Amino acid sequence: MISLVIPIYNEEDLVDTLHNRVATTMEALGHPWEVVYVDDGSRDRSLQLLLAHQAHDARVTVVELSRNWGHQPAITAGLSIAKGSAVVLMDGDLQDSPEVIPDLVRAWENGAQVVVAERRSRRERGLRRMLFPLFYKVLGYLSDFPIPLNAGIFGLLDRQATDAINRLSESNRYLPGLRSWVGFKTAVVYYDREERAAGEPKQNFWRLLKYALDAIFSFSYKPLRLSLFLGALTAVLSLVYGIVLVVFRFFGVGIFGGPVIIGYTSTIVSILLLSGVQLICVGLLGEYIGRIYDEVKRRPLFLVHAIHQDEAKLVPDEVICLDDRIAEKKDAPVQDSGC
Repeated sequence: MISLVIPIYNEEDLVDTLHNRVATTMEALGHPWEVVYVDDGSRDRSLQLLLAHQAHDARVTVVELSRNWGHQPAITAGLSIAKGSAVVLMDGDLQDSPEVIPDLVRAWENGAQVVVAERRSRRERGLRRMLFPLFYKVLGYLSDFPIPLNAGIFGLLDRQATDAINRLSESNRYLPGLRSWVGFKTAVVYYDREERAAGEPKQNFWRLLKYALDAIFSFSYKPLRLSLFLGALTAVLSLVYGIVLVVFRFFGVGIFGGPVIIGYTSTIVSILLLSGVQLICVGLLGEYIGRIYDEVKRRPLFLVHAIHQDEAKLVPDEVICLDDRIAEKKDAPVQDSGC
């Protein structure tokens, strides 16, 4: 069986079109299949529309999260209950075309355990069109191991790769990076990313910035090494500058050949420069320490309010535990399971 995991957040304009295209594509493919929609705390009619499809199609499971947890936790919630031998991940805004899924499945049937859908082209506009390529270039330079560029979550994982990712419990996650980190035999499928079929992007600038920072700080120590380099470089330049001042003062001339002027300009500039470097380094350290703090707290990645699915394919355990991070099953109240 092939499972699809699709996060949904305020996509009432797209839910029906999305499901119809997914169903048409999967039925033509000929494999048994299921689709797991994860409603990430939608405030529009997305959940009601998803439940309507679930009521008429036993292959549909709807995971209703307790609130809006974010894109990556929502996908993680879907991964934790997907049962297929292969799991396809895709966004619910139809920029990732369901018609590409057969290409992913063919790569899996040819022996790939991880299939990455890499974008040949993308049709975002304005600031996003400029910032996304910049982000991937920076990530490619900073990452401590290869992460495919121009690739989001769209792709396929076989059961072994899915189970490996489900065992990872880190709080600030970047799933395309984790997909590369777990390894396994990987294939790449190229496709053209579409424009949104309707509505506006739900990821605002600050969420995208957090997404970018999670990607960089989760998979690279280079920012820490950069702070060490900046500190060493500043110390050397300050030493050279001090020696130059002493030498010119000894000969009674200014640095540029004029008279010696006793003032505060050089002192203030030096203090501002050093303070700026120190604040940058402290900020970098703070990002890493904040992520360590998140891991120490060990709070759940997500909480599930209810899982709506056909009774014949219920999740086997009373709760779904992801390394002590609990997502409750069915309509039970959220409580500590003691996992």
